[in-house]
Amino acid sequence: MINEPQRLQYLEAMGLTAWTARYRLPGAAETPACDWPEEASAPAQAPQARLQALLQEPVPRREVPEATPGAPNEPAPRGMTEPGPGRAKALLGEAPQAPAAKPSEAQAQTPPAESTSAVEPRQALRFSVQLMALEGRWLLLLPEAPDAAQQRLLNNLGRAAGLPLAAPALQRFDWPLMEGLPVEAPLEEAREGLKAFIAGRGWRPERLLAFGLSPELDQVLAIDGEQSEGLGLPAWQGPSLAELAGDAEAKRALWPRLFALGRDWADDGDA
Repeated sequence: MINEPQRLQYLEAMGLTAWTARYRLPGAAETPACDWPEEASAPAQAPQARLQALLQEPVPRREVPEATPGAPNEPAPRGMTEPGPGRAKALLGEAPQAPAAKPSEAQAQTPPAESTSAVEPRQALRFSVQLMALEGRWLLLLPEAPDAAQQRLLNNLGRAAGLPLAAPALQRFDWPLMEGLPVEAPLEEAREGLKAFIAGRGWRPERLLAFGLSPELDQVLAIDGEQSEGLGLPAWQGPSLAELAGDAEAKRALWPRLFALGRDWADDGDA
């Protein structure tokens, strides 16, 4: 059995984050307060390097009493173990392997030292987005909350194309969710955070509609042609509402694409 500090140490070495509730839920038992001994802080290492160190950590050596001649072989006392390749492998149920034969002094060679560089902290990708699920089928995305004039324009566009864009059900998503958390892969973490937000609302979108994109959102969604590589959805992208509100030519150029989008919406609903 391993105790709680050891469990958290193995999870950290594997690159897994252990979450702790900030507030106690109503009716939940109070968490016992424990005074864990403080350990000296070690230089930051990559999760792979920490996991490798744990796997190579030797099992504590315990003395096993010698067998008495003529006496029956008795099992070793509980807790006495032979040295093994690593404590983590033993806890995971992995059978230890016999150590390799030591080469002679003449043939001994010193293996090259492996250098593990510490993970440098990186900046999180910052963006905000307004989202709305159209009858649970299509996902509408705006880079910012529309003002009154832009909302009227969005309603008129939806009415003309036969799309339900008039419902004031936009929800805001900000990334990062919390400040001060370590960041290793800014783009991948931002995409996973957005996907988790969409899934947490119970939405299962089949298509993405986007009116304008910020540079950060452009990276996250990675829309190439008619496909969003970031979300793995078919995508349709139009000008921003701010551009459409101030440019009549942009609105005229949008009508054919918008009407085609309305036909796709009707066909998907009939399917």
